[in-house]
Amino acid sequence: MDSRLSRVTLRVRGYHLDGYGHVNNARYLEFLEEGRWGYFDDRPEVARPFASGNPALVAVNLNINYRLAAVAGDDLEVRTRLAELGSRSARMHQEIRRLCDDKRVVDASLTFVLLDVKANRPLSIEGELHDLLAPLVLED
Repeated sequence: MDSRLSRVTLRVRGYHLDGYGHVNNARYLEFLEEGRWGYFDDRPEVARPFASGNPALVAVNLNINYRLAAVAGDDLEVRTRLAELGSRSARMHQEIRRLCDDKRVVDASLTFVLLDVKANRPLSIEGELHDLLAPLVLED
């Protein structure tokens, strides 16, 4: 496995489902967020600059494609990687796959910016943070 890719597994529970017996579309957002938390858990040196809450990585755009319905009892894997790093923003790519057959359930692209929370303004991604993130880029 490429060390630039993070994997988080979870089981679909009854409370994740909608009235049709499928995972509710909003729950996938939570699954993707779990994957992003796992990504930074796997890289404490990258998470360290954000421990104080300022600066923060803030999502500014999320595009999600629902490919296949997941149901109760499915074991899913959220795969997360940094796909692009710019000077003002970065993009993560994520997939959720069903473990039993490796079929893609969801894929998503999330753009984030670095935010000075106190001043409520975006910051450039540069210096030490850029140096930490650059080797993690795993392009499409």
